[in-house]
Amino acid sequence: MAETQLAKRSTPDATVWQDNTLANRYLNGVRGAIPLAQAQIDTMLRLIRWSQETVTAVLDLGCGDGILGQAVLDQFLEAHAVFADFSAPMLAAAEKRLAAYDGRVTLAQVDYGHRDWRASLTTFFQTRQVLNFDVIVSGFSIHHQPDGRKQELYAELYDLLTPGGIFVNVEHVASRSKWGEMLFEELFVDSMVTYHRQNGSGQSREQIAHDLYNRPDKAANLLTPVETQCHWLRDIGFIYVDCYLKYFELAVFAGVKPQTGT
Repeated sequence: MAETQLAKRSTPDATVWQDNTLANRYLNGVRGAIPLAQAQIDTMLRLIRWSQETVTAVLDLGCGDGILGQAVLDQFLEAHAVFADFSAPMLAAAEKRLAAYDGRVTLAQVDYGHRDWRASLTTFFQTRQVLNFDVIVSGFSIHHQPDGRKQELYAELYDLLTPGGIFVNVEHVASRSKWGEMLFEELFVDSMVTYHRQNGSGQSREQIAHDLYNRPDKAANLLTPVETQCHWLRDIGFIYVDCYLKYFELAVFAGVKPQTGT
């Protein structure tokens, strides 16, 4: 089911995501507390439905446990998806989540921080007899790359899309001020407290806040304003580029590759 390739990272801090404990803590104790998580997925699906009549090939880049790509597979029953991530623990979680989708899923352990990462997709394209992806999605992953690599990656994703294909990024972006950053941190702590109480945790707000502010993966966050990233997408050639949902530092932004000849 899975094809694997592991390349040398260009951002060493992100190697923390190879740790089983950190990956499980995120999946079981943090992701469920992300504000407006369902609204983000709904926005992503609406963008895909509006832009695509049919979907046969999907890439979920930095897939984590595959929640975004799974939503696309549920919406487009003829689609096959590649779930790509650097983290083996995340891919193990994705394999478990996607067990019922056998035959429609390819798992790939790749490091897209390294420029030759697309070579690992060759087998998928040959097996599926497709040349590109109709849909590329990514969730809370690309912000681990420095700005220069982000721009290169967006251009690489543009090349991987079919004409008319769409890229949707559900992402953690930078505030324009320290004031905005502090507002988001307070929001996220409040959301974490609610989530933990709903799940029977007896942790105090102070402990939850301390753990959040001092989490080992924080140094791997290289945040960029969404306006800047949308500008990069337009420069590459994407059309209909916009931030379609934003709540403090949480954003869903997207762009479509023009049809040939347009």
